[in-house]
Order: sequence, then C-alpha cells, then structure tokens
Amino acid sequence: MKPGVVFGEEYAALVQNCKDQGYALPAVNVVGTNSINAVMEAAAKNRSDVIIQFSNSGAQFYAGKGMKDSFGAKVLGAVSAARHVQLLAEHYGICVILHTDHANRGLVPWVEALVEESRKNIKREGMPLYTSHMLDLSEEPIDDNLETCARVLKDMTPLGMSLEIELGVTGGEEDGVGSDVDDDFENPSLYTQPEDVLKAYDLLTPLGHFSVAASFGNVHGVYKPGNVKLRPEILKNSQSLVMAERGTATNPLNFVFHGGSGSEKEKITEAVGYGVFKMNIDTDTQFAFSTAVGDYVNGNQDAFKWQVHPETGAPFKKQYDPRVWLRKCEESMAARLDEAFKDLGAQGKSMADA
Repeated sequence: MKPGVVFGEEYAALVQNCKDQGYALPAVNVVGTNSINAVMEAAAKNRSDVIIQFSNSGAQFYAGKGMKDSFGAKVLGAVSAARHVQLLAEHYGICVILHTDHANRGLVPWVEALVEESRKNIKREGMPLYTSHMLDLSEEPIDDNLETCARVLKDMTPLGMSLEIELGVTGGEEDGVGSDVDDDFENPSLYTQPEDVLKAYDLLTPLGHFSVAASFGNVHGVYKPGNVKLRPEILKNSQSLVMAERGTATNPLNFVFHGGSGSEKEKITEAVGYGVFKMNIDTDTQFAFSTAVGDYVNGNQDAFKWQVHPETGAPFKKQYDPRVWLRKCEESMAARLDEAFKDLGAQGKSMADA
C-alpha cells in the first residue's frame, strides 16, 4: 500500500491482514501535534502501521480550549487534526488509520458532523477525512444501539468509511464517556453476549464494513492487579457462534480491545488470536508523556524559576525552551509505544511500500 492514511478497501485489507497474520495495531488517543508526531515516529521506528484516534474532548483540546463554541471546537479540532495527519503520514512511511473514539448518544451529532465534513473533503480532495468513527451506545437497549449504528453506517459506507460499535460495557470512563461499575467486576454487563454479536453481524454486514468493541471484562484506565478479570474466551465464543450459524470463514468478526493499558501480556496475545486487530491505549501513553516532563522539571528546577540565575547570571533559555522538554515527552511516549507494538506482534508488519 502507499504510505499515508488508508480508507475503504485498503483499510478492510489491512484489518484482514492483521487477523490473518495474527497481530494487532495500537490505537493511540492523542490531543495535539506532539502526541500525534510521537505516535507516527514510533510506528515508523517499529515498521508498523498504527491507529491514531481522538476523543471528543481530545478534538476540542486540539482546536483550543479558548473557543467558546465547544461543539464547534470538537468538530473543527477533529478536522484540523485529520489534515495534519494526512499531510505528514506518508512522509513517515507507514499506513495510518484515522479514527474517533467513544461517542455516546449525546455525541452522535458530533460523528454526523464529521461524516459531513468527510463528504465535503471528498469533493475537494477525493478522499474522506477519517477512516472510521465509533458509536458507543452500549448503555442503550441493544435494538436502539444497533438501529442507530445501522443508520449511521448506511451514511458512511458510500464515503468509504467504517464504523466501530460497542456491545457490552467497557468499565471505567474515557473523556466523559463510559460506565461507573463501582469495582463490581462480576457485573455481567462487562461481558458481551455472543447472541448480541450475532444480531449485530446479521444487521450490519449487508450495510458496510464495521468492527466490534466487545467487552470481555476490560476497563478503562489502570487498576490494581487482580481487580480486573479479562475473559478473552468470550471473543472466541462470539466468533464460533457466527461461524456456526452463518457458515463463515474463521474469525469473521473484527474485534477491538478497549482499555488496553495495564493489561496482562498473555491476555493480549490470547485476544489477538480471537480476531482482535486493534487495542486502545491512552492511560499508559499519557503517563509516559507526563513523567518525562516531570523528570525534566525536577532536574532543571532553576530554569523554571528564573530566566537568569539571580546569583551567577547564567541564562536558562536553552533549558526552558518548550521544544526541549516537549521533545523529552515525545521520546518517552514513543518508547512506551515500542512496548505496545511488541506486545501486539506488530513490529515489522507494516503494509506500506518500503
């Protein structure tokens, strides 16, 4: 494939290659050019493709918290960020999937506004802005969830875009969207029911390309070891049901692993074997970014108190220059992603032409 952002049939082929070859891609939540560039740098270093994604508040932050129109900022930030990635991705020599993260019922208009922006961009540039969008209607009744997803997917398919849906509840909260499970990790809603996945398969398959964020005990954020009971076999059960009932090939469903930060390595590997092609990572990369600036400030405290040392007269401009410490943050975030690419078996698997 040509390096750059992928859409439509190329995206579908990339997803299928992940499943056929037994690896998955990290899907990294970003909030600005520093985190975006760190992700692309890490992907290029690891010779892997990658998924760059924005939450609604991440897109708003990209546009600037000073914008009074918060909804407009969420749309404009997502548009601006997409153009940034489209301009630079091919020069990093990798394939990039552009995606928006959790959108609950109240954020469906945000997704629809971005679909409309992609429609406009196709007229101007011949391609959509985003590869895919996510609707997280897991708190709604299953029929309401799927009915809305079907309507949106019908609108997206002619534009060459894919839809990610959520069945079952991913615990915790991600930028204002999620479920407070009160550490009740026996809650059955944390585990997707195979019958619901079959219902989604039957309804959505004729309409276009889609993926499923199925819950198998995963929780956003980090947590005390032992508190989360990941059960990847639930993914296997869903694949087996669809295969048996509809006579499909192996692993017909495209599964997404939410809440990947802090997960056990063996559970990640098992989930990938059951058709997971995408694992979200946010908490761990945020921490990697932030610890780097903390370490730098602690090691250069005088530079963050004075421009010139009051006793020696030594200037500190080279120490407090934002490019210096922001670069430390990028390097730290990229190093954490080295681990993610390795855990997911994605190193050296880029489909981009060398």
